[in-house]
Amino acid sequence: MGTRNFIPLTLASCLVAWNAIHAAEFPKGYQAEVSVTAPTRLDAIFPLANQSPAKPPDGWLDGYDSTKQTFELFVPKGYNAKKPAAVVLFISPSAKAMGWPHWKEACEKHNVIFAGPHNAGNDCPQPRRVRIVLDVLDEIRRSYKIDADRTYISGFSGGGRIVCSIGFALPELFGGVVPICAAGDLRDESWLRQRVIDRLSVEHITGESDFNRGEVERFRGPILEEVGVRSRVRVIPKMGHGVPTGQPLIETLKWLDEGAKDRTAFAKRFPASRIGGDEEVARGTLAKQLLAEGKGRLKSDKTLYSGLMQLSGVRVRWEDLPEAREATQILTDFDAKDAKPWEEDDIAEQRKFLIARARGLDRYASGPLPETYAKQKPAMIEGAIKLWSDVIQDGHDPKVVDEAKKRVVDLADALQKARESEK
Repeated sequence: MGTRNFIPLTLASCLVAWNAIHAAEFPKGYQAEVSVTAPTRLDAIFPLANQSPAKPPDGWLDGYDSTKQTFELFVPKGYNAKKPAAVVLFISPSAKAMGWPHWKEACEKHNVIFAGPHNAGNDCPQPRRVRIVLDVLDEIRRSYKIDADRTYISGFSGGGRIVCSIGFALPELFGGVVPICAAGDLRDESWLRQRVIDRLSVEHITGESDFNRGEVERFRGPILEEVGVRSRVRVIPKMGHGVPTGQPLIETLKWLDEGAKDRTAFAKRFPASRIGGDEEVARGTLAKQLLAEGKGRLKSDKTLYSGLMQLSGVRVRWEDLPEAREATQILTDFDAKDAKPWEEDDIAEQRKFLIARARGLDRYASGPLPETYAKQKPAMIEGAIKLWSDVIQDGHDPKVVDEAKKRVVDLADALQKARESEK
């Protein structure tokens, strides 16, 4: 359980009155361009790294000014500051936000606030893109009374991939993630993967002729479902690489909201799992909350492993804080014990994710691929063979081992055919 270095990864009544006054600046209805008024208070570093330092790394935000950032905004006529509102935050692949025409009917029907950042397209550097998204989200949080359990982050294509990076890293801010014609991986950190399983609803949407359909439908979507995330994949008929409009997104919001009750109940048991409304959580406060939850989990054999993983998260994410030092000491003490029952839980979790990924990559590589990805087929098959070989080496479940052996044989034959077709 040694310490790791910072690693960039590839992604009250007076308060209500203040909110109402601030929100008056933004009339109800749709506005094409609204300005951010202050820098985000949210962690815009962690979605692209394994730590949350006090300041972003050199060069990440050179020349960026939050107050020059703009976004499109819709506030429903039914918005009432006495009742927390749902929010859809949509990230476009283009520099100009393009989500409102697609989400208009759904947001109007369900009384949902909608926001779409400008200048956060695929050409925007990732650190700045994440910062823009969280600048806009926090502007909404400052301006309106919102429900974190019904705050949904969605995006199309490259925007869909970035929403996975943000949502899977900061699940405490969201109730759901909706990548459209795109997908993403869960984080490597055990406690974060479990947080997504416990908290988020994830809906992958793809088009019938979308070139990313295979990745979404056969690979990444099913992996989430197999490991326990409340998730589903929807294929929209007669749609290609695009964004649906109207009824499909009305159904999306309905499905997302159906999970809100469970999210609220979970947050009552584990307050660190949610940052609500306009709540401002400083680095030290969030570290302290997660430390307390982790320590509490150590008291039960059923949650011992998850508690240790949360303490490991505190140690790595905020290594300069006193909470990290306390977490390190607890982990060291547990490492010194003769009996280590949590090791079996660790192996079981790694096995679960290994099998899910082997099946997912196998389905993806074995099925039809569009011309865009056809040349990657041999590498995909090789990757699936490697994963299934690891399952065989693990040897824990005879039925799964038999499945793995059969798939290795079939994939080896498919690999030979794929190589021959390249000649």
